[in-house]
Amino acid sequence: MPTVLVFAGLDPSGGAGIAADLTAIAAQGAHALPVVTALTVQDHNRVHDVVPVDCALLTRQAQALIDTVEVKAVKLGIPGNRANAEAIAALIVQLRQRHPSLPVVLDPVLASGHGDALARGDALAALMPLLAVATLVVPNLREAAALGRVACPHVLVTGGHGEGPDVVNRWRGEGHEQEWRWPRLPGEFHGSGCTLAAAIAARLALGESMFDALERGQSYTHQSLAQSFAIGPGQRIPQRLPSFL
Repeated sequence: MPTVLVFAGLDPSGGAGIAADLTAIAAQGAHALPVVTALTVQDHNRVHDVVPVDCALLTRQAQALIDTVEVKAVKLGIPGNRANAEAIAALIVQLRQRHPSLPVVLDPVLASGHGDALARGDALAALMPLLAVATLVVPNLREAAALGRVACPHVLVTGGHGEGPDVVNRWRGEGHEQEWRWPRLPGEFHGSGCTLAAAIAARLALGESMFDALERGQSYTHQSLAQSFAIGPGQRIPQRLPSFL
């Protein structure tokens, strides 16, 4: 079973972060190795607090897995702070000593959909060590504007925060440019970015090309949003796994 090493925060609502990554990766036929970077106080609409995991503990969580499991891809969510990001980057460098082409997918979350902070200190500065080791960065329009042009082999800018009848996602990478259009769905969704980045990472872990992983990851995410459900007023939760009822 191909494995994806995941670094992300714990969302108690189960809509984003580690919970979203686990289910999205499982739905592709891969297995997630979840390393918690931060504990959060949040529901499916707002983030009230973020408490980064101790950097040494984060490293121990990951090292135990790296020493015993063959990692096929890495998915990065919020690091929690700059120290954690630097530790994660060092672990990826270690992994690439064995697997130089290891794909690393970064969801560069700077804030929640409502603008709530998702890191202690400067969220943009905290991402810099991760941008340096990422194979693919998947920002939304707001994140892309904040990041500027990043020196990353592949970038997929998602258009969920745009306007018009279609969501337009644009890929730039290593001589390739591609545009996908998906019908814009009504409502707002919690964890859509996590879902997409995790699904793409899983497809890469399965050995797919970047183009195929991007296309299938987007298709899966669109279907998950189309079948989303409510756990309370406000943002909906993507249906990442098929219903067995």
